Amino acid sequence: MNDAQRLSNEGLRDINRVAPLLDTGETKSDWETKRRQIQSVWMHTLGEAPLEDMYDSEALGEGTYMVLSEKQEEDHCCQHIRYETKDQDLVHAYLLLPRGVSAAAPRPAVLALHPTTEVGKADVALASGRDNRRYGLELARRGYIVLAPDSITFGERIYEGEAPFQTAPFYERFPAWSAVGKMLADHIRGVDVLTAMKQVRSDRIGVVGHSLGGYNGWFLAGMDSRIRAVASSCGFSLFQGDPDPNRWGRRDWFSHFAGLTEVMKQGGPPFEWHEIAALAAPVPMFMWCGMRDAIFPNWLDNTHGLAELMKLYRGLGRESDFECWLGTEGHDFPPDLRERAYRFLDAHLLI
Repeated sequence: MNDAQRLSNEGLRDINRVAPLLDTGETKSDWETKRRQIQSVWMHTLGEAPLEDMYDSEALGEGTYMVLSEKQEEDHCCQHIRYETKDQDLVHAYLLLPRGVSAAAPRPAVLALHPTTEVGKADVALASGRDNRRYGLELARRGYIVLAPDSITFGERIYEGEAPFQTAPFYERFPAWSAVGKMLADHIRGVDVLTAMKQVRSDRIGVVGHSLGGYNGWFLAGMDSRIRAVASSCGFSLFQGDPDPNRWGRRDWFSHFAGLTEVMKQGGPPFEWHEIAALAAPVPMFMWCGMRDAIFPNWLDNTHGLAELMKLYRGLGRESDFECWLGTEGHDFPPDLRERAYRFLDAHLLI
């Protein structure tokens, strides 16, 4: 990977440049200033949440939940649970509790975020999930407490009368917010649930995800300081080189940021994605990207953003906490990469 070049003072981007995160000669203090600027733009893009403390991990709500049913498996208990969000919505999730877990010996926990699939949480938490997607179940079998929630428009949270992945009802209710902002607020509530459990080591919570779940993972790590490690599969892509940059704007199905389309028409994106990933630094971060990824095909452009993340972690004295893998696979989370991701989580959470 080549070092990215510095942008002009006007912040203009060209096809061979990405914004440097921590340039030569800049200090940690310089990064903190830049980080605050990026976070301000990001919060504006996320939209106006209906509650002021929606993303405030210090303003924690009660981590209560209702167990709807449970099933004893050979090596864990799978609870089907439901909990309320701060905007009075309901999240359905699977909570996987390994055999022998107890308050006397609390364990690390992982939030397992699903990719784009109609079944949502079931894809990652149940044996019925697709091959290479059952990472929640596999982590539970490694001894982690795992929470796998449905995101809006997936699983049990598909809006009544709508097809999966349709965000129009959400924007009708919250026109000034964004679907990503809503997902993040819901994920933070999931962390509330985990930290309130006596069986969980509240100082050892990680997040793992593929595709939609992959980028939601590092989105969350940049918003909630309780996340201590993140593993992302096929969840990193820049605007630069993207053949479909409006995948992030208003569409006739899942609209991540409905207002972003007009912003991009007026002058391009207000940030690049490596800048948003950098908000999580220096949280240990694992990134896996496939060179034959048909969803995010601009892998060569993406390496410039990954190189900047690597430089940032090095500049913060945490080079070993950023691990990035690039291979010839497609949009998938193959066994060898999952094993690498699990070992990465083990190294940072099982300590």
